[in-house]
Order: sequence, then C-alpha cells, then structure tokens
Amino acid sequence: MTHRLSCFTHSLRLIRSSNRVVTRVVSTGGVLRSHGGLVVHRDSKDNNPDTPFDFTPENLKRIERILKNYPDGHKSAAIIPVLDIAQRQHGWLPLSAMHKSADLLGVAKMRVYEVATFYTMFFRKPVGKYHIQVCTTTPCMLRDSDSIVECIKKKLNIQMGETTKDGLFSLAEVECLAACVNAPMVQIGDNYYEDLTVSDMEEIIDTLAKGGVPKPGPRNGRFAAEPVGGLTTLTEPPKGPGFQVRPDL
Repeated sequence: MTHRLSCFTHSLRLIRSSNRVVTRVVSTGGVLRSHGGLVVHRDSKDNNPDTPFDFTPENLKRIERILKNYPDGHKSAAIIPVLDIAQRQHGWLPLSAMHKSADLLGVAKMRVYEVATFYTMFFRKPVGKYHIQVCTTTPCMLRDSDSIVECIKKKLNIQMGETTKDGLFSLAEVECLAACVNAPMVQIGDNYYEDLTVSDMEEIIDTLAKGGVPKPGPRNGRFAAEPVGGLTTLTEPPKGPGFQVRPDL
C-alpha cells in the first residue's frame, strides 16, 4: 500500500507575550503524519497482510446493523464505523484488519487505506492501554498546551509517538479535537479532559495508573463550554412556541 504524498513545512510564529516569541515548525503532508509515524506502510513481523485478524461473531452482527443505515451500493460510507469496530476489537489497526474491512464492504483496499491514514483516530501501530492524544493546534497552543505536553513527557518518561515500557500509556500529538473553547485539552480513549493545568494532567495520569477513571470534561468547575464566570445570556427558561408572534399566546 505504499504511496507517498508531498511534504512541506512552514513556520508558525505566535506571540505569547510582549517579550517572548515562539516559533514552531509545523510538518504537513503524508510522510510525517499519523502519530509521528509514517503514513507509508512497511510490512513488519506484527503488521503484514498475514497478521491474524477476523471479526468476532458479535462484531459481525454490529456491522450488519450498521450497514442497514446505508442504501444499496453505498457500503463504502461505512468504512469509518467498520474500522472503528476493528480497532476496538484488536486495540489498533493492522493491515490485515484493513483488508478484512475492505473485503466485507466490497471496496478497493486503497479506499480503506485512504481513511485509515487520514484520521488520527485510527492507530496503525500498537498503542498503550491509555493513549493520550494532545491537541496542540493554535487555540490550545495559545492556552499553553506545550506545558501539558512537557508534563506528560516528563511524568511518563516518553516522547511523542512512544509507549511506556509497561504498555500502559502512549502519547501522540494531534490536530484540533473541536474543544477549542475548553483549551488546553487531551483525549484519552473516548473521553475529553479539558481546561487543563499541569497539576490536572498529573492527577489524571496518576488516577489512570491506579486503574481508576478520571472524571471527563472541564477541570475548572464550569459546565461543558459555559463561560467560566457563569452564564451572561440565556439565563431564563426558554419561552414557549409562538412567543411574541401572536398576542393570544
């Protein structure tokens, strides 16, 4: 499935304060993406077309139900949910799982490769039980996501794209996770941890290491994405249908 995309870099200059300028080199393109690994596939002992993989009977039933959501001739629309099921079953997404998904959906293998190499939600190499994805895009960067990254690296003694020796934690830098108003934030499994400080991140890691589940969501006490100081608008219950439209309502 070897394919190469052009790669280029550009410098993103952001003024953090009146006396400090931070320059970050951002790499984009196919070769240097996907959790710091290569988008270009290289067969290995643990990841090749012959790596054992098959969907469980339970997951085949789930896939059958999913496919009923799509019209005949449009099974390719289910590539993402089918790959997600494969990854949840296996823990990551080997080449053989992609091939099995392509066969099941009746699409070319390249169609599956395109999806699996584009979305950072798909892990094409083994990851830790707790895979920490740190957003470092502009809003999170402005809210000091760099300090969260350094905290994780120091506490777990790993770098981007690495896994701890016990296989418990792995770390990846990802693009926007759509929680900009709650920056900085990380995603671990299916949970978002938002409005983070360094001490919050340390506490989350400690809780996970002990087998606990940290409470997801904002860590600063606010509800969801509401203003930190409380609501300033929409503070009353909504009016009923027809409000101020007819005098008799």
